[in-house]
Amino acid sequence: MSKRDYYDVLGVGKDASKDEIKKAYRKLARKYHPDVNKEPDAADNFKEAKEAYEVLGDDQKRAQYDQFGHAGPQNQGFGGGFGGAEDFGGFGDIFDMFFGGGRRRDPNAPRQGADLQYTMTLEFEEAIFGKETDIEIPKEETCDTCHGSGAKPGTKPKTCSHCNGSGQLNTEQNTPFGRVVNRRVCHHCNGTGKMIPEKCATCGGAGKVKKRKKIHINIPAGIDEGHQIRVSGQGEPGVNGGPPGDLYVVVQIKPHDFYEREGDHIFCEMPITFAQAALGDEVEIPTVHGKVMLKVPAGTQNGKTFRLKDKGAPNVRGYGKGDQHVKIVVVTPTNLTDRQKELLREFNDISGNQPTDEQHGTFFQRVKKAFKGD
Repeated sequence: MSKRDYYDVLGVGKDASKDEIKKAYRKLARKYHPDVNKEPDAADNFKEAKEAYEVLGDDQKRAQYDQFGHAGPQNQGFGGGFGGAEDFGGFGDIFDMFFGGGRRRDPNAPRQGADLQYTMTLEFEEAIFGKETDIEIPKEETCDTCHGSGAKPGTKPKTCSHCNGSGQLNTEQNTPFGRVVNRRVCHHCNGTGKMIPEKCATCGGAGKVKKRKKIHINIPAGIDEGHQIRVSGQGEPGVNGGPPGDLYVVVQIKPHDFYEREGDHIFCEMPITFAQAALGDEVEIPTVHGKVMLKVPAGTQNGKTFRLKDKGAPNVRGYGKGDQHVKIVVVTPTNLTDRQKELLREFNDISGNQPTDEQHGTFFQRVKKAFKGD
């Protein structure tokens, strides 16, 4: 099945800004997060949105996607009259063809191990304040029986007789350019340059075994969705004595019932009554740092936003704290008692059945003119 267009996945236009793309992704992430949405296709939708954001949220990847689509620039290479890129192998073979060979990689040289990735899901507050925790990951480690050689104890690997230890096989063919030498990985030794006559019973000749390892992780305060924590040296072990790779812990954050977060700032909505909005009041507001009192002035309108300084998330790099923005939502009362209805009718009669708020005088004057046909 072909992939959907990334812009369609996020529901944005091709001219969308980075902020619009990020906002669209956050909305989909909250909707389809597997910890929240238990529908059968939620996980696939979440993964699709994440993949789209990883491309469109990166300027370089987005530019490549806009030019080449899902195919990527790697599929726009040699072709046509030369019979396709596969006739010439990789770039190393092309250099071999024109310059008569190049430097061969020593299959027995030390190489760094592969990096690993682990996805960690945090509660909203855990991302705000940080935490220390242990994780268990499956990873390869050097076999204790053969000490990484892959050979049965008491025996040693031998040099591959097919490639003479180079790890590569050369094939020659005549082309319009002359004789071309193509190099391929030796399939007899899988590019290692060695053969193991008697394999280690523990690792089966691989020199490595799968284990589950416990690793201590320090989550910094203020970490945000999509951030990565690099744990040096906790990836796959190196080859031929090379250094191990690194572990990258990718953070996902569960959505909160009350708060929303954008960067270091936190947003929430606070319902108040009509009387509180009209007369003014002091309202208790929950924040991640504890409860605070917010003075709501008389005549506060629905949708008014107040800023609580330094009540947001701490900056993950230590540059202070964000703010909490509180949006006021004036709640229209329902299921009124007879006495409440009577008082509201009296208030309405006194007000002359017309809005009297001076802030909206000009607006309501325009409305009156519209009804008069001016």
